Amino acid sequence: MSEVPPRVVVTGLGAVTPVGGTKAETWAALLAGRSGIVALDEDWAQELPVRMAGRVTVEVPSLLSTPEYRRMDRCGHLALIAAREAWAQAGRPEADPERLAVVIGSGYGGLDTTLEQARTLDASGPRRVSPHTLTRIMTNAPSAWVSMDIGAKGGARTPVSACASGAEAISQAADMIRAGAADVVVAGGVDSCINGLVISGFAQIRALSTRNADPQSASRPFDRDRDGFVLAEGAGILVLEREDHARARGAEILGVVAGTAVTSDAVDIVAADPAMQRRVMEKAIAAAGLGPRDIGVVHAHATSTPVGDRLEAEAIKAVLGNGVPVTSTKSLTGHLLGGAGALGAVVLVQALRTGAFPGTRNLEDPDGGIDLNIIPEAVWGLSATAGIANAFGFGGHSTALVITAD
Repeated sequence: MSEVPPRVVVTGLGAVTPVGGTKAETWAALLAGRSGIVALDEDWAQELPVRMAGRVTVEVPSLLSTPEYRRMDRCGHLALIAAREAWAQAGRPEADPERLAVVIGSGYGGLDTTLEQARTLDASGPRRVSPHTLTRIMTNAPSAWVSMDIGAKGGARTPVSACASGAEAISQAADMIRAGAADVVVAGGVDSCINGLVISGFAQIRALSTRNADPQSASRPFDRDRDGFVLAEGAGILVLEREDHARARGAEILGVVAGTAVTSDAVDIVAADPAMQRRVMEKAIAAAGLGPRDIGVVHAHATSTPVGDRLEAEAIKAVLGNGVPVTSTKSLTGHLLGGAGALGAVVLVQALRTGAFPGTRNLEDPDGGIDLNIIPEAVWGLSATAGIANAFGFGGHSTALVITAD
């Protein structure tokens, strides 16, 4: 008889987002329906077709040492800040360093540094390029920095799967614990690439909202008048732990990563396959040992694109029906790209613990072709004990996370 895999519990949460510098600030803003989308006033943005984004407002330099700030790209800054918050809440667990790991996904890594240093090279020559360039632009840098910060020697991994990166990192981390390869894993996602290249690229494929005159109304998942997503930056981090390890040290259990699934569409580099969106949800629910009726809340990927929201809505209805409460916090934060799925997991853990569930802002005229129970404003008193968070990315990457209350 095969051994039953250990339960994977959550013992720490951290977040740095456009609506808050900590998980508590972020959670309070989400429940209050406060948007973090702002206009881009810099000179470099004025000729762009889209001039708004979801920016982290916390004073990053004040939260890091001077060497840390200088040696890391902003992507690394945000990951380290969120990871330290999660690690502190978890009680800085003592673990065998070779059984302590880090898995932090990112879609674009240190792209801001890449562009900055390319401009320096062109304008001032090779001797003016920073000696920290290579280690700042590495997509694996956030995982590496966090592993050094906590002394993790069990692996520092970096899934790169576009907007599914953070969710896939959590899935990989849970798999490591279930397979007996680690006792504690710091996992999540991060991206920070609010720059002209990324904005222009997404604008060229008409993926971004162009509501420049009213940024806070721009991200409107499931609304009839949605016209694209809003680019944002941020990080979401969880500390995952083998249940018996956590209970032996008296840690508070915040939730359980009960089941995860990762699939690939194998169809198109951009267009999603709704069949695989359904399949990844079905597999995650089955992996959790649950049925569709057990899922009480859904944190949708729902970025606010006309086609994407509709396809995901069809998948959710096909798997779960149209009664389960659904939300998309991207209506408030914008789209964190590689950090989005991890933030969804952070939100889901807090929702199941508190019975509160953030609403979907700007849902003023629900799309009549979308038949779901979308929550327009925060609700309290939910009795759900299990929920699912979706994350989908260019390349056909799909990840679903089923989280339950302890």
